[in-house]
Amino acid sequence: MERNDTLNRRLFLAGVAATTGVAASPSFALSGGQAEQLVTSAVNDINQIIASGKSQNAMLRDFDRVFGRYADVNIIALTTLGAARRSASNAEVSAYVKAFRGYFTRKYGRRFNEFVGGQITVNGSRKSKSNIEVQSTAKLRGSAPFSVSWLVSDRSGSPKIFNIIIEGVNTLTSERAEIGAMLDRRGGDIGRLTADLAKAG
Repeated sequence: MERNDTLNRRLFLAGVAATTGVAASPSFALSGGQAEQLVTSAVNDINQIIASGKSQNAMLRDFDRVFGRYADVNIIALTTLGAARRSASNAEVSAYVKAFRGYFTRKYGRRFNEFVGGQITVNGSRKSKSNIEVQSTAKLRGSAPFSVSWLVSDRSGSPKIFNIIIEGVNTLTSERAEIGAMLDRRGGDIGRLTADLAKAG
């Protein structure tokens, strides 16, 4: 039971991260207040979708819009693709980014309705290297509270959540490892990976 609770926590917060954005870029002028506002706004938007009572397909469309609003989709996708992006053509990269966005939204968005009633409370923020770390407490129904750290950057021109640490698990690193394994199983063929991502999730 404890293992399942831990998995559910990670999937829930990974879903939040998926919707709000995971991008690998450092921050320079971003303030702690701005970073906290971004996280709070993103969580509020997601909670509204969860509580909307809409059909799953309608909720997924809403999640995709939130993803587009908060995320630097290009950086997210290219970070998960890793070194393989250097050998890819512009057309291959463009197709991968589009497929990855749909895959990521479907993969995590479908899990949100399992966590109606969950709550995330922002506790404060601090500078973390060249980024802002927003500290929060998350509580799911039937689960003890646990801490979640959000890393925020404005390198892309506006504040974006670029990573989330859930009980020591780095969401960006985990997703990059998963995509890398998927690419390896396809012999490094980005076209095959893209085609499969477009149908997966």
